[in-house]
Amino acid sequence: MKISGSDLHLFKVFDSVVRNNGLSAAQVELSLSQPTISNHLTALEQRLGVKLCERGRRGFALTDKGRVVHEIGLEVLAGLEAQSRRLSQLRGALTGIVRVGIVDCVASDANCRLSSVLARVARDAPMIEIELGIMRPGDISAGLAKSSLDIGIGGFDSRLGVLNYALLYEEENLLYCAQGNPLFGLSDSDIDRDLSYAQPWVHRGYWGGRRQLSFQRIDADRIVYDIEAQLLMILSGAYVGLLPRHLAESAPYAGRLRRLPVQDDDYMAKIEVATRGGKLAKSITYVRDLLATEHEQHLQQSI
Repeated sequence: MKISGSDLHLFKVFDSVVRNNGLSAAQVELSLSQPTISNHLTALEQRLGVKLCERGRRGFALTDKGRVVHEIGLEVLAGLEAQSRRLSQLRGALTGIVRVGIVDCVASDANCRLSSVLARVARDAPMIEIELGIMRPGDISAGLAKSSLDIGIGGFDSRLGVLNYALLYEEENLLYCAQGNPLFGLSDSDIDRDLSYAQPWVHRGYWGGRRQLSFQRIDADRIVYDIEAQLLMILSGAYVGLLPRHLAESAPYAGRLRRLPVQDDDYMAKIEVATRGGKLAKSITYVRDLLATEHEQHLQQSI
């Protein structure tokens, strides 16, 4: 079939419904009523001659053919965006969508200058649209490799040869426990290495070869892939673990978390900016270079 402009609109509506797992959740993003969204899906089904999804009282579910159509639609939209960028570059304008993935729990870190970068982009290059998402490091790397992301910010223990990395800053991670943990009320002099390591730990699963524990894990240890999840488990009092200092010592957790004196496994995580290798769109290069500049200036000012 020959894809028309109206088909592109229908693909965008369908993608929103899939990402939001249903029609009602997609209403806010699309600014359309649920009946209108349903009519758009019906129009796309009639256009393609396939049933895309089950929708009704039982909820939303993609059919096998609907899943294939969604993948094709994403490829079509991504290709259109790529060509739009090329056309914009011919005019020398900094414009287009720059998709940025960043790890969680960085907003409380004064060393993270992303908010300053966003302000600069809004002021100096307002035609650039930043799409910002919180993601796990592995998902950021995969998104960059598949070209569904343009820029990634995080700690990348697993390196991909197709990506380029540049250090932005380092994040201090220290050992903490919380109220309810047996170590919380002890004095520093009573807490030694063996006592700390006898406690169940909650580890971040994406920390690999660049950061090795100095001891063996025990069966009671747990693994998570988000700092927020790790924080919640430590706050339960049942676990100890390494948390970013800027998060653990921020106001909401004053008196609830206690830094432990054992320092054998304190870790300085390298927070990097990652991009695909090869030639990048000017808008992507602009944002990437702005990230590097803002972080370098902040580092110099703090020395």
